[in-house]
Amino acid sequence: MNPFFSIIIPCFNQGNYIKDAIESILSQDYDNWELILVNDGSSDNTLDIISLYKEKDPRIILISHENKGLSYSRNAGIN
Repeated sequence: MNPFFSIIIPCFNQGNYIKDAIESILSQDYDNWELILVNDGSSDNTLDIISLYKEKDPRIILISHENKGLSYSRNAGIN
């Protein structure tokens, strides 16, 4: 089944906050969505945290690339 909508979150060094953002989305009652997390070359533990959640939930999609900025990351998620 295709998701009804996508949530795109560009991330750069958000290790202190990304867990709360993901948990907030996972706690919602509605579940026909996909979460696209775009790691923009983080140098902290952001990628590790996202990878753990990705393993647990197939609705979570991870895109990771070297740092190219917010607009590039957002557009990568849209594509």
